[in-house]
Amino acid sequence: MTRSQIEFKNSDGITLRGWLYTPDHTKAEKLPAIVMAHGFSALKEMTLDNYAEAFVANLPMCCLIYDHRGFGESDNAPGQPREEIVPNLQIADYSDAITYASTRPEINPNKLGVWGTSYSGGHVLVVAAVDRRVKVVLSQGPCVSGWDNFHRLVRPDLIPQLDALFRAADRIARMEGKEAGYLPVVSEDLYGLSCALAGKEVYDFFMEWQKKTTWPNRITIRSMELFRGFEPQQLIEKISPTPLLLTVPMNDELTPADLSLIAYDRAREPKELSLLNGGHFDSYRGETLKKNVTRQTEFLKKWLIDA
Repeated sequence: MTRSQIEFKNSDGITLRGWLYTPDHTKAEKLPAIVMAHGFSALKEMTLDNYAEAFVANLPMCCLIYDHRGFGESDNAPGQPREEIVPNLQIADYSDAITYASTRPEINPNKLGVWGTSYSGGHVLVVAAVDRRVKVVLSQGPCVSGWDNFHRLVRPDLIPQLDALFRAADRIARMEGKEAGYLPVVSEDLYGLSCALAGKEVYDFFMEWQKKTTWPNRITIRSMELFRGFEPQQLIEKISPTPLLLTVPMNDELTPADLSLIAYDRAREPKELSLLNGGHFDSYRGETLKKNVTRQTEFLKKWLIDA
């Protein structure tokens, strides 16, 4: 297969950059494709290549992967901070990536899907509900409710301090023209107020990848405020008749499995559920990754390649 560097401008004029995976030996006709992006602050290098390589090696299709605006190799809007996560803008960028994919000579514009994991696993639920160009959606370990997820991750006694941080240290400062405030994504203080994502599993994952990539351990304070108001589950019934594969790690502490299963019950057919052993990050490594890729490949063959 071939991996090419790609870049495209979104509807806000921001250049997003990533990779396009294509098979080496293809027929004359254009191929199906999926658009992929990573989760909360993560970069494309953090295992998305493993998924794309497996899909393209086993199916006649392409994979387009990109970094979210303000992260990795992608630009941010002039005057806007880097490492800021605005869910609705990232969702809009998914649709712009679909538009770009539809213009590629290798890709069939009538056979496009979306794939997301963790935070972007929530994004793709919204994209699939509102963008009818999407023919399949694969959502893995998704954040389905920012409100519920936020209140699982943050200790109740710390929430008033966070509210004060949102209000005084960030909103007012921005209104006065000051630079955005930042928080570390993870910290050695695993369960305090010093970082955005609490827990040893998430800390170990990001610290491992910080050694291998340009990932900066920070997000804007506003990103956390917007996280609490992100509710992709509200549209999950609207995805149908687009086929949905929801992958749920059963011991997930970051995006709890019970929240995903409740959302899955509300989704309409056609839908499929894949349950994985292990925690949130096990789907990115080892035997769990292999089993996960195999299951997702079967879904893609059934609903995107052969449909």
